[in-house]
Amino acid sequence: MREGSFRNLSGCAVSAMISKEGRRFSGADIIRSIRVMHDRSNGLGGGFAAYGIYPEYQDYYAFHVFYDNMAARRECEAFLERHFDIINLSKIPTRKIPQITDEPLIWRYFVAPLPTKLAESQLDEREFVARCVFRINVQLDGCYVFSSGKNMGVFKAVGFPEDVGVFYRLDEYEGYAFTAHGRYPTNTPGWWGGAHPFALLDYSVVHNGEISSYDANRRSMEMHGYRCTLQTDTEVITYMIDYLNRKKGLTMEEICSVIAAPFWDTIERMEPAERQRAEYLRNAFSSCLITGPFSIIVGFEGGMLALNDRLKLRSMVVGEKDDMVYIASEEAAIRAIQPELERLYAPKGGEGVLIQVKEGAGQCR
Repeated sequence: MREGSFRNLSGCAVSAMISKEGRRFSGADIIRSIRVMHDRSNGLGGGFAAYGIYPEYQDYYAFHVFYDNMAARRECEAFLERHFDIINLSKIPTRKIPQITDEPLIWRYFVAPLPTKLAESQLDEREFVARCVFRINVQLDGCYVFSSGKNMGVFKAVGFPEDVGVFYRLDEYEGYAFTAHGRYPTNTPGWWGGAHPFALLDYSVVHNGEISSYDANRRSMEMHGYRCTLQTDTEVITYMIDYLNRKKGLTMEEICSVIAAPFWDTIERMEPAERQRAEYLRNAFSSCLITGPFSIIVGFEGGMLALNDRLKLRSMVVGEKDDMVYIASEEAAIRAIQPELERLYAPKGGEGVLIQVKEGAGQCR
């Protein structure tokens, strides 16, 4: 966003933390971390994704929904009742603070697809849920499902991220992984649905940067059935992760070689087997190559992925201590919550950092 003649080219802040042992911890630390980078955002959006926070409902999809009004809520709940068994529903607890205003109605539903509807659809369960999310977001006015995974949730709003964390009482949640984002929008307005993270099923993305390949990436995703309604590059990245991992079966390491593909001269210097695989990924999924400056953190069930663009035009550092891994735009955001690190490094451009929770720990059954 332009402020007079000044444009903040490195705006936005990302931060994350994860326990490799699947140990659950309070959301208070991620708020402290993102607060350090206050000046990288401008109050037009902040948010968090938290994993492992609903162990008592871990077998059900947790829908977090914004409503413009009660009529929209009634219409959406009627849709949910036709397609899902609603196990529990409630307002998402919030704390009234002067920094967060004009909030929509914010509700939470724990649901499971109705067996009859799932059988009629002839889809697998996750595809059925994803399509229902798109139907709500595209066809129902005044409704927006902004989180739809199991044992995880997204919490976002218009405001500085530290205020958003207080508003959602994030310190009262415990999870094995948290991501955070402070927004400095460059192309789209600040509104509640447009804040990061963007999520579909258990995938969530926080993003610092501006991708010049947005139109090509968007057209590719829409060819595969996704609906890009928010006109923002981060939404498209989320759908590409879902498409490549869930639908095409690529590993997270392979996804790094697609969206931040090595340059052709780099591929030519690889060993034959590695070169053959890199050439295949670059050719087969060329429409998913992201160009332009970016650093992203992807959350998913049981893990996290951090990735820079190939030229590393956005900052990202990684710290480690015991079973904890910390990722942030700035070292200060890590030191604020863990000053005594065992390791600190900056990943190279296009070099993915994949952290996976120990099998069976902190995850859904």
